[in-house]
Amino acid sequence: MPKAKSSIQVKNRRASYDYEFLETYTAGIRLVGTEIKSIRAGKVSLQDAYCFFSGGELYVRGMNIAQYHWGSWGQHEPVRDRKLLLNRRELRHLLAEDKKKGLTIVAVRLFISEGGYAKLVIALAKGKHEYDKRESIKAKDVRREMERNGY
Repeated sequence: MPKAKSSIQVKNRRASYDYEFLETYTAGIRLVGTEIKSIRAGKVSLQDAYCFFSGGELYVRGMNIAQYHWGSWGQHEPVRDRKLLLNRRELRHLLAEDKKKGLTIVAVRLFISEGGYAKLVIALAKGKHEYDKRESIKAKDVRREMERNGY
């Protein structure tokens, strides 16, 4: 019997403002202790989260998972580096792209899959300049105004 659809969707809204996404990947996260319970409670922040390579493995840094309120001795550290689970081909591709100047890997969205696992959507991104940000804001305002007027 399939599990119920989860409504946990934590987004990093700042990332889409600061970066232009080139490619996206869905990665599993290696969690410890009571972290999954805090994620299911929605106590997660991706505000400053970014990914880096260490020893050929991909980690996410800056993702804040609050301590579980009902936990006791098995508590986790709220902000720590967490290993991301991708297949070898994706890791090699991201490592090669990450070494290019001007590209970075950012955490975009965290959700609970149908199987009950926490998944993190990461994106290979290129930083936007100030004029790119103004153009995206202008396009968003025009689109919103057209929807409001019924076009």
